[in-house]
Amino acid sequence: MDVLTDLLAWFGDTAQWSGPSGIPTRLVEHVHYSLLALLISVGIAMPVGLVTGHTGIGGFFTVSLANIGRSLPTIGVLFLVVLAAGIGLAPVITALVILAVPPILVNTHEGVRQVEPRLKDAAIGMGMRGHEVLFRLELPVALPLILTGVRTAAVQVVATATISAYVGVGGLGRYIVDGQARQDLPMMLGGSVLVVLLAVVTTLLFSWLRRLLVAPGLRAEAASGR
Repeated sequence: MDVLTDLLAWFGDTAQWSGPSGIPTRLVEHVHYSLLALLISVGIAMPVGLVTGHTGIGGFFTVSLANIGRSLPTIGVLFLVVLAAGIGLAPVITALVILAVPPILVNTHEGVRQVEPRLKDAAIGMGMRGHEVLFRLELPVALPLILTGVRTAAVQVVATATISAYVGVGGLGRYIVDGQARQDLPMMLGGSVLVVLLAVVTTLLFSWLRRLLVAPGLRAEAASGR
């Protein structure tokens, strides 16, 4: 109970809600790093996944490379990039992009590849060209799986962006790192709670996007696992 009381007192302290080290500022920094890394990852992974999924060319190599990327420890990648490029935002974004690209790439590739051949044949029979088949048929049908990959990447990025504090960049991770250095348990717990809440909000946001962007029939089919 003392820990909970101290945590509530930490959140209730008005000093935590203003200034360059306040929760709003740290939250904006964290969202900025996370969103930037996610947008770069989508810009890299989705086009590659669409092309390899549609053409079938280079798919095995691309997916294998992405799966290798999944096994890399993000904090190890971060420190390697810091050693090569120095401290700053770029190493943080690079490490987060390396983390986020694999689930987006694999899900995009697999989502397009799993579109039923008879649907493609029907689209071609109606006179659609290659790019029209991709963007008017394959992409909409694959969208549920693609969004799942982007959601997975987004949650991982939000959670892992806390490591930016280890290389002198801001964000919610500062509370965890600074709290550890000062042996301030409420600060550490407060930072952890904020990161968890942000990850939950991110998940809810993608649930809303799924309802907004995916056709009801495709949502039902994806939910049934077919």
